[in-house]
Amino acid sequence: MFPTGLSSPNPPPPPTQEARPAATDVKTDSGNITSPKKRKINGSEREDTSDTISSSPPKTLNPSAAASSSSSCSAAPLHIQKKLRFEDSVDFIGLDVKMAEEAAAAAAAAAAASCSNNKSKAMFLPGGVGHHANGLTKTAASGTFSNSKPGAAKKLVIKNFREKPKLPENYTQETWQKLKEAVEAIQNSTSIKYNLEELYQAVENLCSHKISAKLYKQLRAVCEDHIKAQIDQFREYPLCFPVRKSPNRCLSSVLFLKKIDKCWQDHCRQMIMIRSIFLFLDRTYVLQNSMLPSIWDMGLELFRFYIISDLKVQSKTIDGILLLVERERNGEAIDRSLLRSLLSMLSDLQIYQDSFEQRFLEETNRLYAAEGQRLMQEREVPEYLHHVNKRLEEEADRVITYLDQSTQKPLIATVEKQLLGEHLTTTLQKGLTHLLDENRIQDLSLLYQLFSRVRGGVQVLLQHWIEYIKAFGSTIVINPEKDKTMVQELLDFKDKVDHIIDVCFMKNEKFVNAMKEAFETFINKRPNKPAELIAKHVDSKLRAGNKEATDEELEKMLDKIMIIFRFIYGKDVFEAFYKKDLAKRLLVGKSASVDAEKSMLSKLKHECGAAFTSKLEGMFKDMELSKDIMVQFKQYMQCQNIPGNIELTVNILTMGYWPTYVPMEVHLPAEMVRLQEIFKTFYLGKHSGRKLQWQSTLGHCVLKAEFKEGKKELQVSLFQTLVLLMFNEGEEFTLEEIKLATGIEDSELRRTLQSLACGKARVLTKIPKSKDVEDGDKFSCNDDFKHKLFRIKINQIQMKETVEEQASTTERVFQDRQYQIDAAIVRIMKMRKTLSHNLLMSEVYNQLKFPVKPADLKKRIESLIDRDYMERDKENSNQYNYVA
Repeated sequence: MFPTGLSSPNPPPPPTQEARPAATDVKTDSGNITSPKKRKINGSEREDTSDTISSSPPKTLNPSAAASSSSSCSAAPLHIQKKLRFEDSVDFIGLDVKMAEEAAAAAAAAAAASCSNNKSKAMFLPGGVGHHANGLTKTAASGTFSNSKPGAAKKLVIKNFREKPKLPENYTQETWQKLKEAVEAIQNSTSIKYNLEELYQAVENLCSHKISAKLYKQLRAVCEDHIKAQIDQFREYPLCFPVRKSPNRCLSSVLFLKKIDKCWQDHCRQMIMIRSIFLFLDRTYVLQNSMLPSIWDMGLELFRFYIISDLKVQSKTIDGILLLVERERNGEAIDRSLLRSLLSMLSDLQIYQDSFEQRFLEETNRLYAAEGQRLMQEREVPEYLHHVNKRLEEEADRVITYLDQSTQKPLIATVEKQLLGEHLTTTLQKGLTHLLDENRIQDLSLLYQLFSRVRGGVQVLLQHWIEYIKAFGSTIVINPEKDKTMVQELLDFKDKVDHIIDVCFMKNEKFVNAMKEAFETFINKRPNKPAELIAKHVDSKLRAGNKEATDEELEKMLDKIMIIFRFIYGKDVFEAFYKKDLAKRLLVGKSASVDAEKSMLSKLKHECGAAFTSKLEGMFKDMELSKDIMVQFKQYMQCQNIPGNIELTVNILTMGYWPTYVPMEVHLPAEMVRLQEIFKTFYLGKHSGRKLQWQSTLGHCVLKAEFKEGKKELQVSLFQTLVLLMFNEGEEFTLEEIKLATGIEDSELRRTLQSLACGKARVLTKIPKSKDVEDGDKFSCNDDFKHKLFRIKINQIQMKETVEEQASTTERVFQDRQYQIDAAIVRIMKMRKTLSHNLLMSEVYNQLKFPVKPADLKKRIESLIDRDYMERDKENSNQYNYVA
């Protein structure tokens, strides 16, 4: 029998699978695995394919030494070694320090057991192989060589020395001397005598024999002595020019900063090289002692303590940096890379905030405070805004180029505060109106962007924005001289402010709402008039004579008008004038487009509700019904076989839908009267119980006339028709004769004659010639009348709105308002039964859609009390009771 774990004298045939290769060049904490070498076993020389583990760099461990270190007290291991056969594959496993110690302890225990039993001559770790976390191969905890299958590769484990080899005498001192010489050579920028790999290995050897603490202290002392020697050159450096901005001071300051920067760069380069040599020390001893700074941090600490923390050096350095920054702000070119390096140094040394940033921000605050005060007085607002924007961009660039990122927020805040925050109101008072009046889009955009950066800036801008709109809008609305152009100016102004909000103010909802409130305020400073003028403006756009816009443009124009319409309180005034103008357009056939009319009606219905447009819709229905009635009337005329040369067209109007017209009795020709009677018989025969009232003021005719130039057709009003027909009976008539024959009212007759004799198309001749019609004037037919058109429309004076008509329309609106106020008061009192005066007034205001003065409300309340709809409470005169 052979000892357990060894191969038999007659080994089985070689296994079919290829033997595992030995692990090579695996580095452990306790030593290095050396390269393959030759060794002699049983007198025969063979090549050892395995790696031998050494516990220290200078020495190697051979298999016989490993075997003897793990054997018992007898000499049997030599016999066992001779029986090892290398035909089988043998793996020597490199173990890390901890595993090696565990393996050594296990081997010692096994050896002790072997001495007592005398059964085994050598101890091996169990067979199986696994993978350790550090990449080395380690043995598993189960199985032995004897348990392996026949033909399997045999595994031999080499263990560390039971006791680590001792360093030679004076090794530590000699090695440190080499390392010190190398460090000093690096510090003095001279060549190093020794190989860097050799120096690194020396550090590793010293650390492996627990000399790390001493080595760290010695290295720190050498670095400290070197840095101490640097400080004197900076303390004694001259920098004492009296004038702050002296060129000599600037030059001297730059030279000093360059000297500091060179010292810092040299120091960093030296510490990188020193750390690379002492890297093993840094990654073992220093890493295990959390209280110790790393070699790099140690270098920073020494540089900070002995050089930068020196009061004179630090003061000179910071002053020099601030001087360079100030020169750059004044437009001079400086060495930005020098600044970047120095400020990076302060940041690496962790004194950036305490030593530099605070003073830098104070200097910045002082500089821009003075600059803001000076430039606000010297420059116009647009120029000042561009300067502020330029300054902000410059400071942002400084942060990117050489300042620390932590400085950005306080630096930008300082610039914004001194150049903007301190001058918000002054800037707006000085230049906002000018920018808005001239529509300076780019400058307004910049103004908004800059004010948005300052706390409270947008709110201040918003208040001035509201004030500007109210002031500018009031000049449009209040001035009576601008009545003709008021609506168009309002539309243009609205387009302008909308464009400014969209482009300059980034569609800020606060500015949109403020604009609406401001428009609503100034447009109602003049009650009722804007509503009337808006209605007339719509009329001018919807008339047939309007050739200004296409259908699409007209639609957009109506949308804009509706926006202005929303701002007015007196919408009932708009309704009254719009209804009167719509009636004229429909009756005289002057509407530009039925589609446009209905589109406007739809917009009004959407804005004000169905009740607002019910009468207007009724007007359209009447016109459509009238067309059907006229078709039936023509059929009736044909069936009755009634002769006549006149074609009669009648529009049947429901009185409640249309404006109120004052009836005027005139003397119609017999032919017209006969046709009226025929139509009356026809209509009442179909609709019994109805009453027809002829409105002669709304009639119009087409007359065929013969002049020397030829035949013409004249489109004229009914009054103009009656006057012209008189000249079929005579050559000349006076004003009094025409008035007697036609029965037309004096003022209306004068306007009619003026349109025929004094207008562009003068079909009558007036004697004497003048623009106005006076008593005693004579009129005759103008046989020499010439015109390039065949059909001529003569201006219909009755279609022009007079001051009296405007007043009567406004009066009707006020009368309607009284009815609405009465109805609202009764409705509220009927529901509440008893109510105080203040509460009643408040609820009435909420229900009415037009502005009412308190005095007018009190009059309506008194009127209702007089008519016994309500009464005052007997005990409390300030309270009203409803009378059922």
